[in-house]
Amino acid sequence: MSLSFADVGVPADVVTLLNKRGITAPFPIQAAALADGLAGRDLCGKAPTGSGKTLAFGIPLVLAVNQAVAKRPTGLVLVPTRELAAQVMKELQPIAALRKRTVACVYGGTGYEGQRRALRKGVDILVACPGRLEDLIERREVSLRDVGVVVIDEADRMADMGFLPAVKRLLDATQAERQTLLFSATLDGDVDVLIRKYQNNPSRHDVAPPEDDRSEVAHHFWEAERAERVQITTGLLQRHDRAIVFCRTKHGADRLVHQLSANGIEAVAIHGNRSQSQRERALAAFARGHVRALVATDVAARGIHVDDVPCVVHFDPPADHKDYVHRSGRTGRAGASGTVVSLIPHDMRRSIKTMQRQLGLPQELTAPDVTAAERRPVASHEARPARPTRYGKPGHVSTSPKASTSSKSSGYSKPGRPGSARSDRRGSAPGGPRRQPRR
Repeated sequence: MSLSFADVGVPADVVTLLNKRGITAPFPIQAAALADGLAGRDLCGKAPTGSGKTLAFGIPLVLAVNQAVAKRPTGLVLVPTRELAAQVMKELQPIAALRKRTVACVYGGTGYEGQRRALRKGVDILVACPGRLEDLIERREVSLRDVGVVVIDEADRMADMGFLPAVKRLLDATQAERQTLLFSATLDGDVDVLIRKYQNNPSRHDVAPPEDDRSEVAHHFWEAERAERVQITTGLLQRHDRAIVFCRTKHGADRLVHQLSANGIEAVAIHGNRSQSQRERALAAFARGHVRALVATDVAARGIHVDDVPCVVHFDPPADHKDYVHRSGRTGRAGASGTVVSLIPHDMRRSIKTMQRQLGLPQELTAPDVTAAERRPVASHEARPARPTRYGKPGHVSTSPKASTSSKSSGYSKPGRPGSARSDRRGSAPGGPRRQPRR
């Protein structure tokens, strides 16, 4: 018999609110972590993207925080990207409103004044990207001295983006006796440093979906020279109602949007040179089905949740196996099936085979076949296809590859001249030796 939210200690009024939203039973990470979080314990949770981590930390956070005074929040959620900040805030707001608590988010790529006004009114829970939060602290617009509960979400991505020095400084600015909740797809390496230094005897929850409950995703690796990729991508998009297409550079993403549009495929771009309002409009247009393709750089590999995306296309292959997992995780979420297609030029075949070995994915490169990449949902009562053998055809595999580590009417803006990139102190990534190029 599965646990209910009430069984793990969630108060009745919150359970009723969740039920009204159609959330009737906790996901595995929620069932595992909520009781400890509600008891005030530090905890670190390992779970894949899309597994329900936000409620796992959000419910304890909302119930624990006190009412704040101006410029001094009592709860803090640190996230790596603007999109994730906005989504976490949206998820927390209904529960916070129920308990008469307020939530706001701060991130770069947008003006300061609205964020200043919110902080001056008093924000109980602040959701923030580290770069902008440090900037606001330096400007004396916010203090963390009253923060008694801190959440670090997507901690492994924080490390990948070079955020850890900023995260440590921010943690040092909060109360020493705080509750610290950390969630990540991996808990080793740099993330383990945070756990050892900033958590007090945390409860650990390493949760993966049951084998028979995992999303089924078909992974295809196609030989495709660079000049062929636009037509192949067009063919894929003609057979899928929506797809997220990943490019390596901002310029490449804008160029591909124009090329797809010329082929009759409505597309929008999302990357670091787009303003926050442009990014939000593009994401909304895609989520509502007003456009078929969201063309993104790796800025979108984390922090964007759109239900039922049937296909991910690696137009430019990812830099490494971790980027492959992050990008590919946009499809096959919450039990849905999905398709991932990688277009591999001749000069990248050797590096891609290395990546395939690291992920435990099929190592055969095949000729493009858009009909083979059509999504075929697997009903819950049907037998799941077997995992492919090393030399088998690309087929259905779990969405959790075995990584060794962890238009006008649509309301979106057509791609135009890219705006000037802001300093990463005002955006979503700080400087530092591990900094990745802004994309």
